[in-house]
Amino acid sequence: QVQLVESGGGLVQSGDSLRVSCAASGGTLSTYSVGWFRQAPGKEREFVCAMSWSGGSTYYGDSVKGRFTLSRDNAKNSVILQMNNLKTEDTAVCYCAAGARIDRDYMSTPLGYDYWGRGTQVTVSS
Repeated sequence: QVQLVESGGGLVQSGDSLRVSCAASGGTLSTYSVGWFRQAPGKEREFVCAMSWSGGSTYYGDSVKGRFTLSRDNAKNSVILQMNNLKTEDTAVCYCAAGARIDRDYMSTPLGYDYWGRGTQVTVSS
């Protein structure tokens, strides 16, 4: 089974950039649909972004459009989330997720994914 490990989280100031990655083992990540979700204390897990297994379609949540960029690094069997102009509202645990050819209607829903990382903390101070 696919195992996912996030890394790159940390403490930054508002307006800063941060790059988090999701490394996979037990499977070739480029053959899976991938997504990022985040969860702040006391809030439900929310959709951040996702990419189809073919890479032909990328989706972003409204709150991160224009600031976050999702990409694949197939040589490292990983997925990269570049976060720019971070805001305090972005403070959350970020989770990487993957699934085998997730239907388009399920890519923004946590229940659509089969594999999850443990998460990496992103904290943005004012």
